[in-house]
Parts: sequence; C-alpha cells; structure tokens
Amino acid sequence: MSDLGVAEIPVDEKERPLPAPEAPLKNALLDGPILRTLLWLAWPNVIALTAGTCVVIAETSYIGRLGVESLAAMALVFPIVILTMTMSGGAMGGGVASAIARALGAGDLDRASTLAAHALLIGLCFGLTFMLGMLIFGPALLEMLGGRGNVLAQAVAYTQVFFGGAVVPWLLNTMSGILRGTGNMKLPSLMMLSSAICQIILGGTLGLGLGPIPQFGMRGVAAGSLIAYLISISVMSWYLFSGRARVIPKIRGLRIRWAMFIDILKVGAISCFSPLQSVLTISIFTHMLASFGTEILAGYGIGARLEFMLISISFAVGIASVPMVGMAVGAERIARARRICWIAGLVAFVSVGAVASFIAIFPDIWVNLFTDDASVRAASRQYLSTAAPMYAFLGLATTCYFSSQGAAKVIGPVLAQTARLLFIGAGGWWLSTHDATAQDFFKLAAASMVLLGVLSCVSVMLTRWGPKQPVPVVKSALS
Repeated sequence: MSDLGVAEIPVDEKERPLPAPEAPLKNALLDGPILRTLLWLAWPNVIALTAGTCVVIAETSYIGRLGVESLAAMALVFPIVILTMTMSGGAMGGGVASAIARALGAGDLDRASTLAAHALLIGLCFGLTFMLGMLIFGPALLEMLGGRGNVLAQAVAYTQVFFGGAVVPWLLNTMSGILRGTGNMKLPSLMMLSSAICQIILGGTLGLGLGPIPQFGMRGVAAGSLIAYLISISVMSWYLFSGRARVIPKIRGLRIRWAMFIDILKVGAISCFSPLQSVLTISIFTHMLASFGTEILAGYGIGARLEFMLISISFAVGIASVPMVGMAVGAERIARARRICWIAGLVAFVSVGAVASFIAIFPDIWVNLFTDDASVRAASRQYLSTAAPMYAFLGLATTCYFSSQGAAKVIGPVLAQTARLLFIGAGGWWLSTHDATAQDFFKLAAASMVLLGVLSCVSVMLTRWGPKQPVPVVKSALS
C-alpha cells in the first residue's frame, strides 16, 4: 500500500497572525487594591515619624542637663525649627511629590526627571532664604518672643549654627519628596530613622561633651542635627543620581522652565500656609490659657504632646496618599483618586480616634508618664476628656490636606485651616470677655478640631479634581 502524501498549503508570512502582545506591567499605585497599597506605603512613615518624636524627647532630656536656661532657649527656637521642617517636608515636599507623581501617572518620565531637577533648585533657594532671614533677623525675632539675657544668647547660638546650614534640611526633604513621588517610601523613611539615631548620638555628644570631645552646648546640639542630615543627603544623592531611582534629576544641561516651577509651587507654596497657620493657632491658644496659671498651661501641654504623637499616624497615611492620588489624577482616573482620599481619611479617623478616645476614658495612662503634681494631673484629665476624642477630626483633616496635594488642589484644606485660626481667635476673645473657665477653652479647642475636619472634607467634595471640561462651541445657524 503506497503512502499518501498531503500537500502543504502555502502560507504568506505576511498573513501570519502576530503574537499576542505582552501584558503591560501593572503599577501597584495605579492598579493595586487601595487599602492594602496605602497601608504598605504608610508603615515605613509611621516608624520614621515615631523616631522623630523620640528625637524631641531625647533632645529635651540632654538639653535639660545643660540647665534651665538651655531648656528655655530651646523652647524659644523650637517652633521656628518645626516650622522649617514642616514647610520643607510636608508642604513643599508634598508639592514636589505631587508634581512628580502626576507626571508618572501620565506616563511622562522625561517630565518627572525635569521636575526633580527644578525641585532641587527650589529647595536650594528656600534654604538660602531661611538662612539669610534667620541670620539677619533671628536675634530680633527671638527677643520679640521673650528671650532675655543668657536664654537669648543660647537661643541665638543655636540659631546661628542650625539656620547657618538651613539649606541642608531643605535639600533633605526635597530629595525625600522626589522619592515619595515615585512611590518609594522606604528609603526616605529609613533615612529619617537613621537621622534620628545620629541626631540623638551626635547631638548629645557634641552638646554635653563626651571623652576628649569638649562641651559645645546649644551649638553642639544644632551641629549634631546638621551632620545627621548631611549623612542622609549623601545616601539619597547616591541613590537618585546612580540610576537606581525611578526618576533621575536632569542636572546636566538643565534648561530652566518656569512651567516646572509653577507645577511644584502651585501646590507647595500654598501648602506652606498650613503649618504657618497651625503654629499661629497653637501660639494664640497657649497665650490665652497662660492667664489661668502654670498648672493649667502644663496640663494642656501634656495633652498637646499626645496630639503631636497621634497626628504622626495620620501624617504617615496622608504622605502615602500623595503619590497614589497624584498618579491617579495624572492618569485621569479621578474616581480612584477620590476613593484613595476617603479611604485614607477613614483609616486616619478610626486609628487616631480609637487611641485618643481610649486615653480620654483612661487619662492617667498618659498623664502619669509626665507629672505627679495633683493640680497639673487634674488639668490634663480635664483637657483630655474634653478634646482627645476630637483628635480623630485632626487626623481626617490631615489626610484630606495631603490627598489634595496629590490632586494639586490644596487651597480648600488650607482655607479650612484659616477658618480654624479665625475660630480660635474670635472664640477665645469672646470667652476672655465673658469670664469663661479653662474648661470652656478646652471645649473651644475641641470644637475647632471638628470644624477643621468637616471643612476639609467639604472642600474635597466641592473641588473639581479632574481636568476642566471643554466649553462646547455653538455655531449659529444660517438662515
């Protein structure tokens, strides 16, 4: 039996079907589950911010060994230092992260790299401005705040060193903003943690003196902070410019483009008003409480420390929401961007509110850590039972602020902070003229927190995050 041959049908190579295209790599910030991605980005920030709180406690401890005058000097300088760090980090750093995240969300890597270079220029300019401003006007400002004699001299000594290197913290937080804009939270948080450890070791060593190292006092404490920041800057610079980061700042052959500055400053510059107003609000409220005596003021201070610690949780969640919202807005996925904002707000509201409410019910758990004075303990209990449950609204407002940064629509939350400042000022004046008690002022503080949280949410709801809709052109009909 003969073999049967089957003739092959000739196929034109041009007509062969193309292989299926490879599935594009997914971006977790754009396509991943919102809650899981948000928590994954937030946990390094929680650790880093907690380390920052430890630095404040450690510095207070070893500055106290230098004497009461040194503690008073640090109290004068501390609000200005905090203002510098929050402006360069949360405010302008958030503007940098927002601009880069929106560029990456739109798939424009070249723009993101150019934005990173312009961000470094902004950080350099702002750092020089703070340096010159504090070196020239710092002594007069500290004297206006109440500094006198040796207290003023030590505060000026700290200012000359720390703000003489003001460019350093500005560049540090700018680099952190660039990395966070790409979704990299781990390296900036690791650098914050390492800086905290170095600050405690170096600040204590140079401030108090150790072995052959002489005691430099307040100048040594300030120098320890700057050295720690410089170590972190060197590591992040190597990471950014070695090509390991998703975005490499385009320094060589850089052409200044004002549109890049505007893209960053329209978020960062406006955001700077938020920490400024926050400091003003606390200063005004503290001044009003001072009339009730040292015990009431100290009791409020203990409660405010809890607020500072818990708000770091909402800061961590809020900072994590910036690149997620920014990339979603850049990709024109506005509905996802808003969901990120509300989920972040819910996480902050529940986590901060749960801990604060527990402390409000059992205030001695917190108060006993700081004082044995019966009058101060009573004032602390009174403040915490009144205001602590409302800390949840501060957490909600914080996440709305950062999410709005990601969407480049930050005016609403900043105006909410303005409303709180005016509420505290007007309400405090009214209470002062009507023989109010300290408890009435505590209620005012609690009400202002609710106001800030509600207005921040309303501003997000009323603000358009997406691109403006084009106006249809209506052609007139010819008769």
